[in-house]
Amino acid sequence: MSTKARLIAAVLLLIALAAGGWLYLRRAAMLRGPVLTLYGDVDIREVQPAFNASGHIISMMVQEGAVVHRGELLARLDDTRYAAALAQAKATAQSLKATLDKLLAGTRPEEIAQAKAAMDALGIVYRNDEVTYRRYATLALTHAATLQQRDDARAAFESAREQYASARQVYILAVKGPRREDIDAARAAYEAATAAVALAQREEDDTRLYAPDEGVIEDRILEPGDMASPSAPVFTMALTSPLWVRAYVPESDLGRIRYGMAATVTTDSAPNTLYHGWVGYLSPTAEFTPKTVETPGLRTALVYQMRIYLCDPRGQLRLGMPATVRIDMQQPPPSAHPGCGPDHGAGG
Repeated sequence: MSTKARLIAAVLLLIALAAGGWLYLRRAAMLRGPVLTLYGDVDIREVQPAFNASGHIISMMVQEGAVVHRGELLARLDDTRYAAALAQAKATAQSLKATLDKLLAGTRPEEIAQAKAAMDALGIVYRNDEVTYRRYATLALTHAATLQQRDDARAAFESAREQYASARQVYILAVKGPRREDIDAARAAYEAATAAVALAQREEDDTRLYAPDEGVIEDRILEPGDMASPSAPVFTMALTSPLWVRAYVPESDLGRIRYGMAATVTTDSAPNTLYHGWVGYLSPTAEFTPKTVETPGLRTALVYQMRIYLCDPRGQLRLGMPATVRIDMQQPPPSAHPGCGPDHGAGG
């Protein structure tokens, strides 16, 4: 065979290989199709609310199957002890606040005037006793007065002088008012009492159990009369938001999935009801097939967990309900997930 014939044969072989490859890829794309169909089940998180205080349950406001909203009152404890502790803390804080207010207000003008009047009165007595003492001291020199009279006059004079000095200090303190250190100490005591009131109030508030989020009561674990504590759940509650379908995507389709892609979901119990959702989670790791045996033959069997978040305004979906997920692979790239707006509820 000539060189030209061999060249022509090689060109024809390359054309045949290229055509075969194109046909294979086109067939694979047609097999995968424009819509990816996955199967999974509805997944709802469960919580078990418990009191943050200890005591006997006196009332429970909801039954199994009740739909509750965030902040709704579910149950109450006997709060007698907690209410008494709160009242005591408030009374202590009120007393300390009065003491602080008194110090901040300073000495009243009437008290200053009273201290000055007492000082002036003792000053008069002090000066009079001084004159008396000096007179007796002079008379004692000429024996016109006894030494005992002189000594008694001196003792009265010195006593009056000390009393006057004491009254003068009282007047000075009344004018200056409370010390800054006393005010700071009173303020610290009042702030500590205020914190004690807040703690007592929180403990009293903890005798009431509220729903942590939107959900449905599945089970009443305790009943009125039972002893509750922070470690004893009172209810089992299914959270209805967020709501998602847990499905698994093969590794061969993983590259086509993007966060925020719109999806539709149907269930076996209501196949004609369409729920709108979006891809909100893709697991970074494969499941079912250990990574240590990822041979080329097993790589195509790898699956990755995916969550399709749903809008269920009518509350028709239940935990564990089988669901079918369909994702249009030809949709434009998502800028954000659609969300549960007025146009994304359940439809026929």
